[in-house]
Amino acid sequence: MKKKRVGFTTTIPVEVLFAAGYFPVDLNNIFIEDPQAPRRVEDAEAVGFPRNTCGWIKGIYAAAKRQQLSEMVAVTQGDCSNTHALMEVLEEEGLPIFPFAFPYDRDADLLRLQIDKMISHFDTTDAEALCVKERLDGIRAKVATVDRETWEGNRITGLENHLHQVCASDFRGDPDVYERELDRFLQHIQERRPFAHGMRLGFVGVPPITSGIYEFVEELGARVVFNEIQRQFAMPHETADLISQYLCYTYPYSVHGRIKDIQAEIGRREIDGIIHYVQAFCFRQIEDILLRKKLNVPILTLEGDKPSPLDQRTRIRIEAFVEMLQGRP
Repeated sequence: MKKKRVGFTTTIPVEVLFAAGYFPVDLNNIFIEDPQAPRRVEDAEAVGFPRNTCGWIKGIYAAAKRQQLSEMVAVTQGDCSNTHALMEVLEEEGLPIFPFAFPYDRDADLLRLQIDKMISHFDTTDAEALCVKERLDGIRAKVATVDRETWEGNRITGLENHLHQVCASDFRGDPDVYERELDRFLQHIQERRPFAHGMRLGFVGVPPITSGIYEFVEELGARVVFNEIQRQFAMPHETADLISQYLCYTYPYSVHGRIKDIQAEIGRREIDGIIHYVQAFCFRQIEDILLRKKLNVPILTLEGDKPSPLDQRTRIRIEAFVEMLQGRP
């Protein structure tokens, strides 16, 4: 029997869905991997989504409509506030919605209540979810190897690092298939020679809706060796239970926790500069103020709107940034 597909708007305790026998679908990945992604944004606008609304929200809406979902988990706290209206629209159109909220202050008791509510709603148990966590942690360890080979082994590109980590949000719906993909990739990269030394960049902020950033950076002789949010999707910390795991996850909480994590990785990975990607019409743009105040390396802030290739103006800005880094003592 085919598993029911449950979509979600950003990373959630996916262990619960696997334990309950569902096929989890990260709608962000479905949207951005669609060859017709720009068209999907237009589809949402044709329904009435405003032009000055985040492109990811419109893409998630279009992806949800095309995925034949049985239900959707909408993160109502810890992600985009536009999700509230998105879930109301989809609910009106007949898609059942389960709301999930990460507590802003990282309160363990409140998070436990949310996870317990999710476990009950999807008719599974804490023990079954923990068993799935143990299985997924083995795969996450391999994703961590991909990350380490990016910055320490210097055998993996920033784009490859991005792709393998971002897919850890839903394991492509099938952990076994995803793990085999990882195994093949890790075997393949053993034949590579380490990349030549160059400027080492970090990429912070949400994954980009604009394509071509990583490739252009490498054309300039630099390389992205740290993808902040993508690494968080892959759950890099060793934890004993779901509560601890999702408290360590920095994305849905205060930006100060993210800054602490970024600062540590700048030192560990010997990062020369940061690209801060921000999404048009997103509240997280304001956090750029704090990143610039707290991080001790140069920062280039890039804004994206809709799915599109890297434009000439942004290319010039990235080129000037890399040249500036190369000229520093």
